This record gives sequence, structure tokens and C-alpha cells, in this order.
Amino acid sequence: QVQLVESGGGLVQPGGSLRLSCAVSGIIFRDNTMAWYRQAPGKQRELVARLTPGGTTNYADSVKGRFTISRDNAKSTVSLQMNSLKPEDTAVYYCNARQIWTKVDTWGRGTQVAVSA
Repeated sequence: QVQLVESGGGLVQPGGSLRLSCAVSGIIFRDNTMAWYRQAPGKQRELVARLTPGGTTNYADSVKGRFTISRDNAKSTVSLQMNSLKPEDTAVYYCNARQIWTKVDTWGRGTQVAVSA
């Protein structure tokens, strides 16, 4: 059974930091591009950061220089380090795995991040 389980969300003040983690099981982790998406209330889900098996990264312009995506192929985990958080970063953050040949997407259930004073 394929599972992506996010953790690390919570409430943080503006300027603070959070680290999200996603534990992956049931797929060949190294054959998947891993990504974090987010969805704020009333908005569409958007890509935050992506990391290919070869190490190529992509970031949304709004998070460049503040967020860092990383993966541990030995542990089948992907993380998102979020620094200098802003209220507009408030959203549910979803972990995504995309198989590099079939393009099949697998999603986690999401973790809430709230940035507020």
C-alpha cells in the first residue's frame, strides 16, 4: 500500500521557521520526483518546491531563498525547511510523489501550516 505521511505542521509567528517531513512507503522512492504543494483557503493548489531523483530543484517564486526541499533516499523521506515564514504561507501543505516514467501521482493527506502573530 502506497503511503505518504506528512508531519511537522503547526502554528508559527511571522519570521519563524518550520520543517515539514514526508515519510514514503509502498513505492520505489528513488524512481519518483518528490514535491511539496500547498493550498490556501479559497485558492487552487500550487507547487511550492520540487526535487527530482537527480537532484534538480524547482521553487515557486514566492518561496525562493526561504524554503529548501531535500530528500533522503535511504530513509524514503522528503523534507521542506521553511524559514522567514509569512502570513501568506498559511496553507495546507501536501507531499507529492510522481513516478518518473508513468507520471502517476501519489498524494499525502496534508499538514496545516498557519503563520500568525
